[in-house]
Order: sequence, then C-alpha cells, then structure tokens
Amino acid sequence: MNYFNYYTEIEDTFVRRRGKHLLLSPMDWALIESWKTMGVPLHVALRGIERSFDSHGVKPRRRSVKSLMYCQEEVEAQYAEWLDAQRGASVSDVNGNALPSNGNASARSDGLPFPREAILAHLSGSGAALSVAQTAREGVGLKDELSEALARAAARLDELAGDFARAERPNAEALEDSLSNLEELLDRAIRASLSPPDVAAKRAREEESLRSYRKRMERATYEATLDNLLAKRLREECGVPRLSLFHL
Repeated sequence: MNYFNYYTEIEDTFVRRRGKHLLLSPMDWALIESWKTMGVPLHVALRGIERSFDSHGVKPRRRSVKSLMYCQEEVEAQYAEWLDAQRGASVSDVNGNALPSNGNASARSDGLPFPREAILAHLSGSGAALSVAQTAREGVGLKDELSEALARAAARLDELAGDFARAERPNAEALEDSLSNLEELLDRAIRASLSPPDVAAKRAREEESLRSYRKRMERATYEATLDNLLAKRLREECGVPRLSLFHL
C-alpha cells in the first residue's frame, strides 16, 4: 500500500462519515503519516475511523467532527488490539518492518465462527471474484467509479486475508466489521455507476416481486426488504460477491 493510496483511502472514509466535504488539515496529514510510520495497517485505521463515527452517532454532540484527530484514540486502540492478535506470529507491518515475534503463528481456530481455513478460502475466493468483475468491466471500456472500487476492495481484502492468516489470535468480529465496510463501499459504487432512471426501473421490478407481501409487512420491514433485494440484484448483475462471513 503506497503512501498516496493509504492517505486517499483514509481521507475518503473520513469525509464520507463526516457527511460534509472537508479538506484535511496539515495536522491531519501529519497524523496519517504518523500512523503509516507506526505501521498501522490501512484496514485497522479505517475500522478505527468507522467506529469513532459510530460512537459519535450513538450520542450526538452539538459540535460536529472537524478533524481526523477525533479518531486518533480509537485508531490507535484498534492498532493495539491488532498487535496483540499478531503476537506470536511471524509478521511484518505495512512498511515491511518485522514486528516482535514470540513463536510461529498458530493454526488454531479458537473462538472463530468457522474454521480458519474456510474463512481464508472465502476471502481468497471473494478477492478473485472482485478481480474478475473488474476485468470484465474494464474489458468493455467501463473504467469508472465502480471499476476503481472493485480494485480498491480487492487490495484491501488481500491485506485482510494476510493479517488473518498470520494472526496468532484472529479476531472474527473485527474482520466482519472490515468486510461490512467494504460491502458498503461496493454498494455505493454500484449505485453511482447507474443512472437514476435505471435504479428506479430496477427498484420497480423488485417492488413488483414483493407486491403480494406488502400488505402483510410493516412499512419499515418492507422498505428494508426492498432495499436488500435491490442491492442483491445489483450485485449479481455486476458480478460482485457478498463478503460478509454470514455468506461463507
């Protein structure tokens, strides 16, 4: 992960979660540089930012988040947890520097919802599917936001898989959080790749499929079901796999 991509991914996530465009300050830039120097993996930094905003949303404050510094404590807490999970594994940080090792990585699946090998196979297969989707899209001349998102997601998935494979005590919950964030990235890119009339037409087709159930469903349940069906249809049409471990 080169510095430009590391910075850009963090900036994009921060600006999206803040909800309003805001240029990062020189202090924010320095903070990102310090995280990279420390060896904080990109997916760990992004998870920390996402969780910082999740906490802010649960207890809304009068003042909005104006600086990436707001996320520093959570990012560094996530990094500490990541380092603890790597303890005992033979591992290097994002800069290729060796981290302390107390032995060989364990192949145990203690505390995991599925065997480690099954999770790694899922991550590998999902990454391959994303690459296939990107190649197919660019093969017909579509080098757009979705094509870029597919490449970004595949790269981040590869990093996640590497961490998970090396971890002495892999954290399935943290992995699932990162996979959910990647799915949201891809869903937004898919929607952005379509014109509003196209989205409306596809939504209308899904509404038709639910017509016989609508009167028996509460409004909120109906809307959630409709959104899920539409997202599923759009992913299938674009060849985008489900990344969540629930679909393993």
